[in-house]
Amino acid sequence: MQLKRILVAIGAMLFFVLNIMAQDEKTEKEDFVKFGGAVRFNFYTKSWVTDKTQPEATIDTWRLNVTARTKGVDLNFEYRFYPTFGTHFMKQGWLGYALSDDIYMKLGVSQVPFGITPYASHSWWFQAPYYVGLEDDYDMGIKFDISGIENLDLSIAYFRQAEPEGPSYDGIVSFGNAGPGRYSYDFVPAEGASNRELNQFNLRAAYHLNENLEFGFSSQFGGIYNSVLNESTTSKAFAGHVVADASGFNFKGEVIYYDYTAKNDEGEEIKTIQMGAYGTPYQVATEAMMYVAGLGYTIPVDLGPISSVQAYIDYTYTDKLEDSFVDMQHLIPGFMITAGNIYTYVDFAMGKNQPWLTPSFGTGLGEGQLYSDDADSKYYTDDENLQGTPVPMKELEWETRFNINIGYYF
Repeated sequence: MQLKRILVAIGAMLFFVLNIMAQDEKTEKEDFVKFGGAVRFNFYTKSWVTDKTQPEATIDTWRLNVTARTKGVDLNFEYRFYPTFGTHFMKQGWLGYALSDDIYMKLGVSQVPFGITPYASHSWWFQAPYYVGLEDDYDMGIKFDISGIENLDLSIAYFRQAEPEGPSYDGIVSFGNAGPGRYSYDFVPAEGASNRELNQFNLRAAYHLNENLEFGFSSQFGGIYNSVLNESTTSKAFAGHVVADASGFNFKGEVIYYDYTAKNDEGEEIKTIQMGAYGTPYQVATEAMMYVAGLGYTIPVDLGPISSVQAYIDYTYTDKLEDSFVDMQHLIPGFMITAGNIYTYVDFAMGKNQPWLTPSFGTGLGEGQLYSDDADSKYYTDDENLQGTPVPMKELEWETRFNINIGYYF
């Protein structure tokens, strides 16, 4: 009798456990809708601003996220608001479907498969490729992620156009998804050069030598459509990258070549093209090499809510291939503090001709600046037209922005 009771009890427990496991498996496949978001704050001071407005505190962004599934079709949607820039826009919005165990399709606004993904950077500032549309870029189209080949991840994509825009800085939404009120940098029309993105193809391959070492190659070909000429020129970009992890260290390295061949409304080839995001545009050199390197080291800690601190340094050198242009540099030492769902970036960001880190916002990635006016400078021009008159010109120095970004993600 006692044995019978034990067997009945064991059977009941097994039934209960199997029933729970079956319910869990069923729940994973059931339809769902989840909501999330984030709120981020910025505290910063800029070396090139000397008035009493420094330091400043702003709301960086707040956002809404929705993920859902119905009948095996996934939804991923994110909408952001940037009060400081007076704009708001969709970052991403795609429908996903597993065509097989190895092929996943995304239709809509998704991340462009190029270079190191999801980010080539460790800092809050990204690396410099972001500012020319080659890191964490989002466009409208269709993408296939393929994982069935041993140790190799492939992504193939076609993007009809840039992601939909929100209002620009002056509150105007331009026609044809060509305005600068968006998350990632894309070509936008300028006076006398009515260009925008059209028909882009991407291929990215990443080979995992082991779980700690990845090598990759990316290619991108697209059209730059001029609405006045009613014709397109060709843009192209190529990247080779490596990502390595060892004993708490993370290294990200990348070499990029891009050529944004474009014409103005008169049909003449131009040396800079306008790109824009966050409601404001600037000029970008149409051809350059970019050399990217970043190193991070994660330290586990147990200090109240803080679980880890990652120290890092990110650097990019942009070699503009037009001889008369001045190159851009971007150096970001800092650290990230993780406390549950709160992430805090503390960055001592430095730049030469980096639009967001120098006063030369509109020209930094275009022609650039070699000298700055300074009455106390020891440097003078040798221009014969000045007839020997000394003109104070100081060689361009690193400008800095000390920045703390605190974000709560939910």
